[in-house]
Amino acid sequence: MTTQCDVGAFDLDLMLSEAALCETNRPTQRILANACIGIEPMDAFYSARELLLALEAMHDEKEGSKHKLSLLLSNACDDFQRCLYYAVAGRGVTAMLEDLAWLTDLLKTRAQIWGDLFLNQSPIKQVDQVYIAPEPDAVLPVADPEFELGASWTVVNRP
Repeated sequence: MTTQCDVGAFDLDLMLSEAALCETNRPTQRILANACIGIEPMDAFYSARELLLALEAMHDEKEGSKHKLSLLLSNACDDFQRCLYYAVAGRGVTAMLEDLAWLTDLLKTRAQIWGDLFLNQSPIKQVDQVYIAPEPDAVLPVADPEFELGASWTVVNRP
């Protein structure tokens, strides 16, 4: 006979908390995981994925990719994507791409779990909105597609 027990609401941020504390993860990965705690699962995934795709396009020197990144970083919405970018900026393009790909995979799994829980009407632990306002909290970068790339874009290996 199968019995059910009530384990309460599922904590979607548990996997992010564990990733943030895991000593085998690089410091930037731990920073990225912490930055995503409390962010709505689909928002977090699509924001990280959009940023990763923009950086991959820049790495591949695709036309318009610098313009796309400048638009992402100068967007007048909350600071989440900027937070992710500046967590990895300056670490070398390879490390930037690896860390954001790692994060995107983690957030994809989290979003899929959220979707399954939602479809099954399972209880999900509610979290407070982490961003106080939907607009930026400080001055925005200028959306200039002719910006200069820093030295981290020419470093292939991590220092």
